Amino acid sequence: MSAGTFKAAMIQMRSGITPGANIDAAARMIGEAKAAGADYVQTPEMTNIMEVKRERLFSTIVAEAQDTSLATLRELARKLGIYVHVGSLAIKASHDRAANRAFLIDPRGEIAARYDKIHMFDVDLSGGESYRESRTYRPGELAVLADLPWGRLGVTICYDLRFPALYRALAEAGATMLAIPSAFTKQTGEAHWHVLNRARAIENGCFVFAAAQGGKHENGRETFGHSLIVDPWGRILAEGGTEPGVVMAEIDIGDVAKARARIPSLEHGRRFELVEPMAEPTHLHVVPGASAE
Repeated sequence: MSAGTFKAAMIQMRSGITPGANIDAAARMIGEAKAAGADYVQTPEMTNIMEVKRERLFSTIVAEAQDTSLATLRELARKLGIYVHVGSLAIKASHDRAANRAFLIDPRGEIAARYDKIHMFDVDLSGGESYRESRTYRPGELAVLADLPWGRLGVTICYDLRFPALYRALAEAGATMLAIPSAFTKQTGEAHWHVLNRARAIENGCFVFAAAQGGKHENGRETFGHSLIVDPWGRILAEGGTEPGVVMAEIDIGDVAKARARIPSLEHGRRFELVEPMAEPTHLHVVPGASAE
């Protein structure tokens, strides 16, 4: 394998309400990915817990410094000698707010990057599904880039996917890979998951890595699954179904330059000003012999 290639693995999960069991499942699949040659492994959003009841969530989660899920995954990354990208953990940020926080852990077990989800999923779906993340989670304010041996990674989470300006900013700042670990609902995933991930890859000439939650969860929620690895031309290199498992592909980072050379849209972006509709002209130019009416 050349210096410009590596194996990426997406860990598809069906997290429940018990962090220990969830992390055990994640660790087992991360080990499977390593055995298959993975260099970079990503888990989905809410790796440690899928709990919609606020009281039970806050009685379970802890601050980052006390979080045993994070400590376990840091030790696993060190033991296996790989990058472990924890799509997100629910971390207690204050007495009444949690953070939906991603962690990129390097092969020494050190935290190379943290990212708090910026965009909160506050929506009402058909069939009575309703979500208000902002009631429980504190939104992040900073976009995050992290350097991997093969290129620069833009770190995002789930609902961020619907805000293309974030991904353009990451690409303009040097990202060649975009991470979008998610827990998309079954309803919205069936409608938009594939097209949005492929669009983010195409419009920015980047690889997209999107580990997902999938199936019917212990808390009753149903997520879409279909973890994806998409190349910079928008081709799906690997895809999961709805069951937990490992989704892998070999990545040739040289494909980024090839895609951007074919469609150099990052070079063609222009700044423009929005104005109100033009007012009616105050002076009429009258052609000699013509009526001014």
